[in-house]
Amino acid sequence: MSEASQPAPRSAPYRLIDLEGNWTGESGPDLGDDELRRLYADMLAIQQLDERFTILVRTGKSSIMTSAAGHEAAHVGIARAIRKGVDWLFPYYRDHGLLFAYGVPPVELFGQMLATRVDPGKGRQTPTHVTCAGRRVFSMSSPVGSHLPVAVGAAMALARREPGAVVICTFGDGATSTGDFHGALTLAGVQRAPIVFVCENNRYALSVSLEDQNPGPTIASKAAGYGMPSYWMDGLDALAVGEAVATAVDAVRRGGGPALVELDLYRFGAHSSSDDDARYRTREEIERHRGRDAVIRYRRFLERRGLWTEAWETAVNEEIRSTLAAALHQATAAGAVPPQWMFDDVYAREPWHLAEQRQSLEQDLD
Repeated sequence: MSEASQPAPRSAPYRLIDLEGNWTGESGPDLGDDELRRLYADMLAIQQLDERFTILVRTGKSSIMTSAAGHEAAHVGIARAIRKGVDWLFPYYRDHGLLFAYGVPPVELFGQMLATRVDPGKGRQTPTHVTCAGRRVFSMSSPVGSHLPVAVGAAMALARREPGAVVICTFGDGATSTGDFHGALTLAGVQRAPIVFVCENNRYALSVSLEDQNPGPTIASKAAGYGMPSYWMDGLDALAVGEAVATAVDAVRRGGGPALVELDLYRFGAHSSSDDDARYRTREEIERHRGRDAVIRYRRFLERRGLWTEAWETAVNEEIRSTLAAALHQATAAGAVPPQWMFDDVYAREPWHLAEQRQSLEQDLD
């Protein structure tokens, strides 16, 4: 991994699985057969979750969604490195796949999309903007990069309250063009905050290409200016992602200060369900990147190791379909969020003016 921490001299991001599914690492995978299969099953589940979310939007049951297509390997790899109940995750708005792989129940993800009673955020966020404070998952935010400084503040607090805990903060390449990015990394570097910044570089900040945002060789190369190590990884290689993020998190956990991980991947879907990506990129470009597809590559890897069969994948897909269908039914049956919930959790102790407003609303509803 020391080779991966010096991104600038390399001509390509570090990977462990090539495009044909061959293992290229110096030693074998550090996961058992069941764990290797689990990563693939989670990637299939993320694909199906995307499809379900799209149907909810197109049938008018929800208003918007941001596809995770192309981010599947990044999401399952990042999830491996997070210590549940200890670390905090500050995800960005394309990370519902990461939350699924991390262990957020799909019923809560559907509840958030539909604003029903099983939504941990109580229906107060835009669809696909999940929050799960009880699982140490901070609320997603639409303003690009705005959660980065907040994540650094949380990391500084953790350093004092819970030594050994780490913040993992994910964001897209567009966030690196914001002042919040530079302010956050500067503060983290100066304060030696226990945080790992993970850039899911999918080549587009909405409609602006990476070349029009970043003049340097990589985003990872920016880390040197903030006094932190960096890792430049193939974000379409699930095992390379898992190794890099785990290495960075372990180093930060031992007191090594912050780190920046860049995952080089590609966004196969439009920016969101409201975006027409044909206005800024061609179908030919998308098809060129299909040759790097994370799910296909990982399937080839499993097949070469004797861990994949068509019958097994069919059974896994059917199990996922059944699980997601049951979760969607449960989320829908929970019913809409009551309007009175808007007053909950605003203050630790409800002040008089909110109490009056709550009472006025309840009278109007009656």
